[in-house]
Amino acid sequence: MTQGERRIPARRTVLGAAGATVLSASTAVAAGAGTATAATAHPDHGSGHGRGYRSLPVPTVIGHRGASGYRPEHTLGSYRHALDLGAHVVEQDLVPTRDGHLVCRHENDISGTTDVADHPEFASRRTTKTVDGVALTGWFTEDFTLAELKTLRAKERIPATRQENTLYDGRWTVPTFEEVLRWAEDEGRRRGREIWLHVETKHPSYFRSLGLGLEERLAKLLRRYGRHRANSPVFLQSFEPSSIQRLAKLVDAPGVVLLSGANTRPWDFVQAGDPRTVADLVTPEGLRWIATYAQGIGPTLDLVIPKDAAGRLTTPTTLVRDAHAEGLILHPYTHRNENTFLPAEYRRGTDPTAYGDAFGSLRRYLETGIDGIFADNPDTALLAAEDLTGRG
Repeated sequence: MTQGERRIPARRTVLGAAGATVLSASTAVAAGAGTATAATAHPDHGSGHGRGYRSLPVPTVIGHRGASGYRPEHTLGSYRHALDLGAHVVEQDLVPTRDGHLVCRHENDISGTTDVADHPEFASRRTTKTVDGVALTGWFTEDFTLAELKTLRAKERIPATRQENTLYDGRWTVPTFEEVLRWAEDEGRRRGREIWLHVETKHPSYFRSLGLGLEERLAKLLRRYGRHRANSPVFLQSFEPSSIQRLAKLVDAPGVVLLSGANTRPWDFVQAGDPRTVADLVTPEGLRWIATYAQGIGPTLDLVIPKDAAGRLTTPTTLVRDAHAEGLILHPYTHRNENTFLPAEYRRGTDPTAYGDAFGSLRRYLETGIDGIFADNPDTALLAAEDLTGRG
């Protein structure tokens, strides 16, 4: 998409002092990777002695890749800012390095989210790979050691849409998941509450085929930091049901099956020859099957309220009712404030990068009874939740 001719003034009205805190503190966390503070942590502050996911506010606001509407995604700065804005949960996506470390990137292709293209020493690493049936050309985490990856700096993924976020390009490195776990412990002590994480295994079948299985590595870290229990402040999520099934055998933390478009098939289903589509999984029978090993689903918002050919919201499906009948919670994805991402009736003006009526859009989704929502702008989602519940 193209950059609009005029930027709307004061789009970032929520930054304030929180941004300054991120700039000073998050870089120190990245360097020091979470040294213990002198304060004594309450048992609920960090590692799995809390009250479990049913104790979270409903609707739960999940900072999508942190506060990616305001900071480059999957950086300690983005995660910290999500907490500063009030997010109840902060999301991480996990991919491995060549030497088996789990790092936080939405994709293993890091061409658009790091400055790797500016490093001549890595020019020869650019290659074409087929990941989950899709050919991609770029640089991939599995071709870098952690030490090499740490020489790169994170940057904004969609600069044409979020020009302001480019201000923070180069400020943070790519964090390891272990650094995030230590960071969450420190934040729990500092803020006096447990810090909830929503952790996704990305392309697990692909990485298992490379000898870089994600689940065992993730479970080992969760046990090391005490986040492996049923009441631990962590959700485990994946688009591949078999990954959640595997994790359910390794740890007791709650699992969430992510669900894409109705006509798509999870990649592990494709590989196994399972003919079921997402449309099959959102039937009462499919949901009943998911409930045998998971505690929730993360459907695309279109599975909750479909859009018509003009991009306008139509009538909600029965997914919320049907999932709740099986004891499953729903954490749909992803709400964003910019016009280009909103349903057509909530866009305002002609600039695709300007904010539309995000509150109107959120109201429609939250009124369906979903238990939470992934949001690039967690502050907006929190205000919409307060409007719905009267907690403001």
